[in-house]
Amino acid sequence: MEKVLLTAARAAARASKVLITGETGVGKDLIARYIHRHSDRAARGFVAVNCGGLSETLLESELFGHVKGSFTGAYRDKIGKLQQADRGTIFLDEVAEMTPRMQALMLRFLETGEVHPVGTDTAPRRVDARVITATNRDLPRMVNAGTFREDLLYRVRVVEIHVPPLRQRPGDVRALLEYFLNKHSEGHSISEAATVALERYPWPGNVRELQNLVEQLVSLTTRDVIELNDLPSPIRQCAAIGPVAPGMERRRAAGDQLFARMASGTGDFWKAVYEPFMARDLTRSDLKSLITRALEATEGNYREVLALFGMPPHDYKRFLNFLVRHDCAADFRPYRRSGRASAASAVVRSYPSPAGG
Repeated sequence: MEKVLLTAARAAARASKVLITGETGVGKDLIARYIHRHSDRAARGFVAVNCGGLSETLLESELFGHVKGSFTGAYRDKIGKLQQADRGTIFLDEVAEMTPRMQALMLRFLETGEVHPVGTDTAPRRVDARVITATNRDLPRMVNAGTFREDLLYRVRVVEIHVPPLRQRPGDVRALLEYFLNKHSEGHSISEAATVALERYPWPGNVRELQNLVEQLVSLTTRDVIELNDLPSPIRQCAAIGPVAPGMERRRAAGDQLFARMASGTGDFWKAVYEPFMARDLTRSDLKSLITRALEATEGNYREVLALFGMPPHDYKRFLNFLVRHDCAADFRPYRRSGRASAASAVVRSYPSPAGG
């Protein structure tokens, strides 16, 4: 984070366009505001636009403005956000959600600095707005897939700042806890056991999830000291796993983190596991470790694994097919209690795999 802030401070000294990347909830908007506050445009406006929350027509009107009568509902002239950010900064969050047409319009603005409101027949107006963009998507991969313009990527990525997820900087958890406790409460504190558990939790929702949790704990805890038992079950489970020892196999640690995320109900298996695995961001060893951990928790019952991961029952065959096809199906028998009926046995036998599961 020190490197992130140093890069942001250097970027603030110039008017270069900045692309901020990172997972949802890491605080990309805060980095954008930090750059604005430390720039020579700090006295002017900071205008933020969420590109993913508006349709193409509304986004065009929001950015470039419109004149009265240009479309249904345009009852008056409207100045766009780009003009509002003149001599200041405009922050385009979720820039990857722009449609191809909006990408083309944005590219033209970046090249010319000209704003042409929707429905106007007057000459365009030149605007001097510094552009900072942010996304949680992989833009180079989107370029390869043909869903994001390569020339636009080069325009917005003059300076790139990647904000790491909270799970990669657990040392920040204590400072963030202290900050949010002071912000949302006057008398609450947190015990050491609870703090350690929070440091071990992988935080799939990142800093935003931590802030929301603190608000929840302050609202619901009647005592002044927040204890381990006051924390949600998935976080207490991470405390039981224990810290990752230096000699512990990395794959096992990754599997435990994935398991904590899936078991907490904050992750969708097909998005949080299947898609990264198919994109080779998740290894076969990581997936096997996750499945093994799930079988331990469900005593070897694959159907209960589906329920644990929040998948509907009709995903059962698709789930097993996926595991067997990629040699990630673990043998369930070592995790079964003696005498427990195996509802999955007959099904799994029809999906033979080297793992025998």
